[in-house]
Amino acid sequence: MDEPFFSPTSDEIKASTMTQFQQFCEQETGETWSDDAAFYRFSVASYRDFWSLFLSWSKLHTAGKPTPVCQGDSCEHAIFFPNLTLNYTESLLYPSVEVAPETPAVIAINEQGQREAISWRDLRERVTRVASGLASLGLQPGDRVIAVARNNLDSIVAALAATGLGAVWSSVAPDLGIDAVLSRFSQLEPTMLVAHQEYSYQGRTYDLQEDLSTLVQRLPSLRQFVCLNGDSSICNFEGLPAISLQSLKTTVPVQDFSWPMLLFNHPLFVLFSSGTTGKPKAIVHGAGGTLLEHLKEHRLHSNFGPTDKLLFHTSCGWMMWNWQLSALASGTTLVVYDGSPTHPNKDSMWDIIRDEKITVFGTSPTYLQYCRDAGISPAKQGSLEALRAIQSTGSVLAESHFDWVKAHIKPIQLQSISGGTDIVGCFVLGHPNLPVYRGESQCISLAMDVRAYDMDTHTEVPPGQMGELVCTNPFPSRPIYFLQDRSGQRFHEAYFQQHEGVWTHGDFLILYERGSARILGRSDGILNIRGVRIGPAEIYRVLEGFPTISKAMAVEQKDPRSPGGTRMVLLLVTQTDQELEKHDIWAIKKKIKQALSPVHVPAVIAQVSALPTTFSGKLSTRATRDAVNGNPIINAGAMQNPECLQEIQQHPALQHPPHKSS
Repeated sequence: MDEPFFSPTSDEIKASTMTQFQQFCEQETGETWSDDAAFYRFSVASYRDFWSLFLSWSKLHTAGKPTPVCQGDSCEHAIFFPNLTLNYTESLLYPSVEVAPETPAVIAINEQGQREAISWRDLRERVTRVASGLASLGLQPGDRVIAVARNNLDSIVAALAATGLGAVWSSVAPDLGIDAVLSRFSQLEPTMLVAHQEYSYQGRTYDLQEDLSTLVQRLPSLRQFVCLNGDSSICNFEGLPAISLQSLKTTVPVQDFSWPMLLFNHPLFVLFSSGTTGKPKAIVHGAGGTLLEHLKEHRLHSNFGPTDKLLFHTSCGWMMWNWQLSALASGTTLVVYDGSPTHPNKDSMWDIIRDEKITVFGTSPTYLQYCRDAGISPAKQGSLEALRAIQSTGSVLAESHFDWVKAHIKPIQLQSISGGTDIVGCFVLGHPNLPVYRGESQCISLAMDVRAYDMDTHTEVPPGQMGELVCTNPFPSRPIYFLQDRSGQRFHEAYFQQHEGVWTHGDFLILYERGSARILGRSDGILNIRGVRIGPAEIYRVLEGFPTISKAMAVEQKDPRSPGGTRMVLLLVTQTDQELEKHDIWAIKKKIKQALSPVHVPAVIAQVSALPTTFSGKLSTRATRDAVNGNPIINAGAMQNPECLQEIQQHPALQHPPHKSS
């Protein structure tokens, strides 16, 4: 068996919150578990008991009855804690773990080097004032608040204030194109727009006034505009009252204000699918399910606590922004960054990690790849003693990323976490008591019965074999519904149609006997070449041996001359646009054949300048597949670089009818 990439010490295991919770469960149930795998099996087999125990251990402020824990056994229809009430914002502002009121709750930094820190005491005061002000403007429970927001302190304050009143928050990053913004927000019938009027990236400032004006014109349900930066008087939208966040947080009295207790399944966030298969789905997540799932992932799997500082490189348009926001409920200090991670210097992010003594850094394989390709070696620039864990998500974390982290940062808990917008959480993630193996997630999330299914037989595949990620039991962070889906048909088709009654997530993975997992990529990108199913991630892993290749995508192209009627084409983007020669293409094909099989060898390898990327930073298999097959590209508006699709469509090697293999 291969050696672990990292192993926690016995003292670290003994002190972890995971260990403390397991001991609490043993005391409450009278049971004992021989190891972490046995405790996981308990959490799945007795998921109602698990969630009841976790709610009790977490000491969240709730009201009502914590029974029944869950109504129904079907993942599609089960309802958790129907008789319980809580307030999401109050749970974040007043964590059940002890925090000193004067210590920082949020530290906000931008690419200009400006830094603002706010204590727990002042954050509570500021959010309460803003919430009181929003209530005086008429904001009601269930109202939908949309935000075009930068990743800074004001966005956090606005989100907490709105959700604390029972409003539903939905945000996008300021660099999202106006058509993409409208395709999302037009589904919400929002009553309030919260927005920054400008943002900076790579040293350049971008004005948002024109886009905001278009939003106001196209969303007639809006009743109020809240300006997050600048003077609200310049936000002159005809017929729409405007007020600045600054005036709300400084002038509104709060003596008689109290946070309303709301049903466990009261809507909290609307998140959007990436739009790779059509109009983005408006996914509604409940307050209690989101909070409980995040608290489990933070307190137990991530071992977060009041001594931690979490910096997750994200934007307000990615679900990881919502995820890291909830870390306040663990007493953890949030360090948020607004701007480019490579400005003013290519390693600016690592300067912040070092200067702020970050304990947990959240990032993506894309950023780690950038650091490797840019020759950045953070350990050589100064001590990273405080950093105890790195969490990575967004795409597959390859073995080479683990090797770079060990060589250029230090041996560390490198946790590959994966789940997504659909569950506003994780199916596989880290574990403070378990070793880390290269290329793998440490474990399955507690109380989630995650399995690998064969797509055709709908049965579980043996350990070590690739299958489709499914979850067979109910879990609290399942979306409560889609907007504009009264019958629930779209919801059913999205998650439960493929394997009846079982949540189908759309990822391929391998589950190992030791309890770890390997995510292989989206199942909607699976290839069927000559009757053989091929996971593209296997090919991408081989390409790691070619340092000139920065991005790759394998898709099927219709070809009546090929067995089965399709062929595989592999699109490659190289570092600094270095041109691939014929001998390079031959070497790539030879390596794939040797490492995998002749079936895995692409019929065509085509060099392109870019691959279509969604605004959430993910490569779009759907758009690429449509482009190479000459089909209408229905999701071009979801791409941040739609111009590359025309290049792909017109590439000489990909024309219809296709040329011979190149």
